[in-house]
Amino acid sequence: MATPSGGGNEHVIFRQYLNAVGLQGLASAEAAGLHTSEWYALSLISLEGGLTSGELAVRTGLTTGATTRLIDRLERAGYARRTADPKDRRRVIVEPIPDALDRVQQVVQAARHHVAEVLDRYTPQQRELLFDYFQHAAPAFRAATEEIRRTTPPRRKRVTGSQDGE
Repeated sequence: MATPSGGGNEHVIFRQYLNAVGLQGLASAEAAGLHTSEWYALSLISLEGGLTSGELAVRTGLTTGATTRLIDRLERAGYARRTADPKDRRRVIVEPIPDALDRVQQVVQAARHHVAEVLDRYTPQQRELLFDYFQHAAPAFRAATEEIRRTTPPRRKRVTGSQDGE
């Protein structure tokens, strides 16, 4: 395996970066007692403040049945709960449990510390450029994910497109 150095192969360096981020996510999920799909779903739920099961199915690419089981597991683990949508009592919102998010913060504390040390190497202008990249790369990765899902025959039925919230 190539070792990244100042003038190293950009492709290799970027792949090593993505692998490290992915492995950190796997380790964090395991430390929190969650599967990676649950970890990702909890991240989505906490970033949005809550999602319907239909929205969560679309965002995760899981079937509606798999999403229901995922929500059940998050509830049993004490990370999320189902609540009635205040705008439409027929709909259910899956929302994070604030105390549980404190546990997640403890899990990711080491990663945040190490990344903060890396970011401290950069000037404010360089950090602005890095965060501009993150802001634009995230939608690009989401678009690539959707493209993969559209062009690859699913091994299971998947929820796609916009849902009516359920």
